[in-house]
Amino acid sequence: MGVYGEHVLPRIINVCCGLKPLRPLRERVCEGLEGRVVEVGFGSGLNIPYYPATVTGVAAVEPSDTGWDLAAKRRAATGLPVERTGLDGQSLPLDDASCDAALSTFTLCTIPDVHAALGEIRRVLKPGAALHFLEHGLAPDEPVRRWQHRLDPIQQRLFGGCHLTRPIADLLTGARFTITAIDVFYEKSAPKPFTAYSLGRAVR
Repeated sequence: MGVYGEHVLPRIINVCCGLKPLRPLRERVCEGLEGRVVEVGFGSGLNIPYYPATVTGVAAVEPSDTGWDLAAKRRAATGLPVERTGLDGQSLPLDDASCDAALSTFTLCTIPDVHAALGEIRRVLKPGAALHFLEHGLAPDEPVRRWQHRLDPIQQRLFGGCHLTRPIADLLTGARFTITAIDVFYEKSAPKPFTAYSLGRAVR
């Protein structure tokens, strides 16, 4: 990954994704999680404070050692068992139908083969279990989309392959998930090309 990708970028993401306006969104996306949860793109553990009491354990998928180290204090502060389970969302070392829920926050934008990752998430979820997602992606408005396409190459270079133009809902339905709830919106007082959010649940 190089020095920037392994040591600098995880710290930038820890700060940017930990900003105050995102905290209520993390709380919303974690509502209803229960049992054993696979969290793909665990990062620095920014969702840990918002896991509900119904969660019994977390299988954390995180490729960055620095990101995992940054999560140490948050992991120590929770009474939940949080186990680093695999480094690659495209190939999860988990049994079929072994998880009660899945969680992805600002992750589907970056995974190189997002179709493979969604297929893996679906595989490890129990029938009827839900993927809780909070992602940024392709905007609902064409003028914003045009800016996203212009900025996407720069975004990918600066943020480790992060895309601005992935159509989140289409990706989920294409992976044979059924979207049961979705809220598409822009973050207030923030540049729209970077904050076209989709928050919801998709059932296996």
